[in-house]
Amino acid sequence: MVNSIEYDLIIVGSGLAGLRAAIAAAKKSSKIKIAVISKVQVMRSHSVSAEGGTAAVLFEDEVDTIESHIYDTIKGSDFLADQDVAERLCTEIPKEILQLEHWGMPWSRRKDGRVDQRNFGGYSFPRATYAADKVGFFEMQTLYDTCQKFDNIEFLNEWYATSIIHDGQRFLGITAIELSNGTFYTIKAKAMIISTGGAGRIYSYSTYALSSTPDGLDMAYRAGMALKDMEFVQFHPTGILPSGILITEGARGEGGYLLNKDGERFMKRYAAGKMELAPRDIVSRAMMTEMNEGRGFHHETGVDCLKLDLRHIGDEVIKEKLGGIREISLKFSGIDPATEPIDVRPVCHYMMGGIHTNIDGATELQGVWAAGEAACNSVHGSNRLGANSTSECIVWGRITGELAVDYIQRGIPSTPFPLHLVDAEEKRIYDGIFRGRGDVNPYEIRQELTDTMNDKAYVYRNETDLTAGLKKLRELRDKMWKHVDDKAKEYNTNFTNVMEIDSMFRVAEVVLIGAINRRESRGSHARTDYPTRDDVNFLHHTLAYYDPKEPIMRKHPVTITKYKPVERKY
Repeated sequence: MVNSIEYDLIIVGSGLAGLRAAIAAAKKSSKIKIAVISKVQVMRSHSVSAEGGTAAVLFEDEVDTIESHIYDTIKGSDFLADQDVAERLCTEIPKEILQLEHWGMPWSRRKDGRVDQRNFGGYSFPRATYAADKVGFFEMQTLYDTCQKFDNIEFLNEWYATSIIHDGQRFLGITAIELSNGTFYTIKAKAMIISTGGAGRIYSYSTYALSSTPDGLDMAYRAGMALKDMEFVQFHPTGILPSGILITEGARGEGGYLLNKDGERFMKRYAAGKMELAPRDIVSRAMMTEMNEGRGFHHETGVDCLKLDLRHIGDEVIKEKLGGIREISLKFSGIDPATEPIDVRPVCHYMMGGIHTNIDGATELQGVWAAGEAACNSVHGSNRLGANSTSECIVWGRITGELAVDYIQRGIPSTPFPLHLVDAEEKRIYDGIFRGRGDVNPYEIRQELTDTMNDKAYVYRNETDLTAGLKKLRELRDKMWKHVDDKAKEYNTNFTNVMEIDSMFRVAEVVLIGAINRRESRGSHARTDYPTRDDVNFLHHTLAYYDPKEPIMRKHPVTITKYKPVERKY
């Protein structure tokens, strides 16, 4: 007999989007029972790692305008953003910055006491509202503290959600494992918000926490919801070597230089108007070109890199505004950025793609919304501007939280609960994985999978590499790695790791097939064999639907309101 518990609203994922959704729902109704379910402790959610800022137009009296933010977002997306969604983001976020301020967010200040903002790549004005270089941590702490004010929010820390239960049209609940004791549960509910973050750990050189695997995306995908635009993977220009930990764009926003081995600020060749503060896709491609043409440094780990130089900024400013970066640099590469440049190269940082939603964050399954990086409402198109992601989490956290309560309050007709789906899920994970048989080490398979993504679907791509990557991926998937050597019930990380790998394979396959099919270069998706953007054939979103054989790929139109696509120059 499966253990069963019940709530009105389930929020899976406890980062910025999940916590903001919980607060919005709890504020709207004190009567509904809300569960925030997270496979880690709440304040270990990867949102705490956001460093540089949250983009918003705060002072329209100082030349900047919301319309400029909208256009910068659309242009930065290489015109694949849904323009109505970009408008919603830029219009709503200033109110959220003020709301965070009222809840106690310690924003960095100007000398006159007003909230400060720094330059970030691709923006016409300084828009990244920041708190030193720990903005995600402080935003998370502010939201988590605010959640404590509501008696109807319950946190299920260290629970692993495994599947979505529905009747074909409507959401009915999920299955999950309580990690502390290994008990398998059915959690019934009327509505759900998926805010499980991105899939960045399908790459081995990555800024993501090790827990940032695509379980939430895969859960939605297996339940019949589309994954959208998964071929668009953002590579952040400055991952520190050898770990890949993020060096915030704020380092360049505060005036940092990128240098090649000749000591040259090479960005003048690629984006003379913006230099180091061009959008991330442009800077990452410029860096790869410099290294491919022999102007990089050779790092002791065997890879090529470039230098991020902060020395001219001065020790005082580094300690005040980039203290976290200084600490990371000292701890993870033994370099003091005030005296020596940092070794960097492009690193997997963000997924523009995710669960297909509309402008309100609603998915194709009634009663399910998605918010934050797990969602693809198409606000970022093919390339996200830095600091727009935390903005997106906060804005759609609120929107989805309120809409889920509206849906619950309208009343949902009762339906027999499909216990056969719970049984099928129990068989999938226990018979198929926990009690599986095999002699291949799953951790070695995971490493090979992530290395394949690094090698075959990195900043520059081509048909030969992508096809070879897909072939390798499928060969790895077919090996006998689905088994768990640790048979403990309590905190069985071996079991959760192998379930994570299972999800990684399905989502990585979608990334590769989407990238093979998109025979153009747009935003973060740069094909050496199709080096130009092709609006005639590819000005569309990509949808992938789950099929046991291989993903079913479809097209979805881009919403264009005011701005016709033009060549993107900086």
